[in-house]
Amino acid sequence: MTDSTETTPTYEPAPRKNNKTTIIIALMAIIIIIQAIKIYLDSQEKHEVLTQLTSTEQELASTMQRLTEIRAELDQKIAEVQKLGGDFSDLQAAKNEIENELRRSKRATGKEIKALKDRVEGYELLLKNKDEEIEKLKTVNKELLTENTTLKTQKNVLGDSINRLSQTKQELASKVAIASQLKAENVKIVAVNDKGKERESPFKNRQLSQLKVDFNIAENSVAPIEGKKIMIRIIDENGQVLFDVARGSGTFIYNGKEEFYTASQEILFDNTRQRLTFLYDKGSEYPEGKYELEIYTDGYMMGKGQFTVK
Repeated sequence: MTDSTETTPTYEPAPRKNNKTTIIIALMAIIIIIQAIKIYLDSQEKHEVLTQLTSTEQELASTMQRLTEIRAELDQKIAEVQKLGGDFSDLQAAKNEIENELRRSKRATGKEIKALKDRVEGYELLLKNKDEEIEKLKTVNKELLTENTTLKTQKNVLGDSINRLSQTKQELASKVAIASQLKAENVKIVAVNDKGKERESPFKNRQLSQLKVDFNIAENSVAPIEGKKIMIRIIDENGQVLFDVARGSGTFIYNGKEEFYTASQEILFDNTRQRLTFLYDKGSEYPEGKYELEIYTDGYMMGKGQFTVK
């Protein structure tokens, strides 16, 4: 008997070559994706760093620019406070700090920039406070100027008053000085011969042994009682003064010039209308002509007279 049983075919699994390839491809894809993600993340990180760095640099530049502006404002405030006579040492110290900061490296961390910005705020507050101080200084200076102007005006008024008083005093003193000047009155000039006989002008040389000048001093209640030197000058037609030292002639100052006098006497003026007499020896012959007599004391003329020799 024939075995009719059919043999069932047996299938062996196919090789896993395709599965391995798929796995490799998947792994490579994952690696590529991971690398792409890493590259993306690195790129993003770099971008954020660059953005942050740019922002930091911009912030630093802005802060430095503000420091430069504050330095200029400090210069202006220092000049203004100095002009007003105030204390600007704190402003100068702040300016020095800013100049030191501006000379430093232009790189800084965010923390350093924040600290720098805080200092900028402090400088701005200092400027604000100084503005208030400047306003007070201006007010004080304005008040002082007003007081000084008032004082100067009062001083000028007082000076004018003193000048007027001084001028009035000088004028009064001048008037008193003029009023106190002595005057010669009742002037009489005669010739005295050898026998003592007197002749009034005109007279001849032979009648003239001595020249006698006689006058009294007028009463003057203003003039003080004091010693006086009374001088007479006898002047010929040519303007020459009769002068002989042996007969008591000398010099005196009149209007700033030295002048000759013919004779003099020292007296005590007592305001009694006292009478004075001068006897002057003839000496040589007098030329014919008219003669002037002038009487002086203390640099001014008391009186005058004249006579003629023929």
